[in-house]
Amino acid sequence: MEKNKIMLVDDNRDLVTVVKVTLENKGYAVQSAYNANELFSRLEEQKPDLIVLDVMMPQMDGLEVLKRLKAAQETSAIPVILLTAKFQYEDILNAYQLGADVYITKPFTSTQLLTEIKRVLSGQNVRPSQM
Repeated sequence: MEKNKIMLVDDNRDLVTVVKVTLENKGYAVQSAYNANELFSRLEEQKPDLIVLDVMMPQMDGLEVLKRLKAAQETSAIPVILLTAKFQYEDILNAYQLGADVYITKPFTSTQLLTEIKRVLSGQNVRPSQM
């Protein structure tokens, strides 16, 4: 059985390392990018089954990345889980309106992230905008 491919995008290299090891130990194939340009370059080579995306990054923030992903035909169907320290209702609502599948606030637990990843990849995800 082929492993689910996850693209992890965060400018915090320590967080990327910890999350990558956690996901790989659970059987996922994980690629990482540390900024938007790196993400878009990697997406030209291979499309993941899921993108886990930080919101607050230099150059281009995660919300702008999300807009571009959802606007492009070749990436619009890839589910996106946002990770962020922003927890205001308006931020969460905006993220879902832009097409986020899941919004997880930092700090988060590995169990929380793994649960959401499994849910999204199993097709059990229902965005608030779809309710």
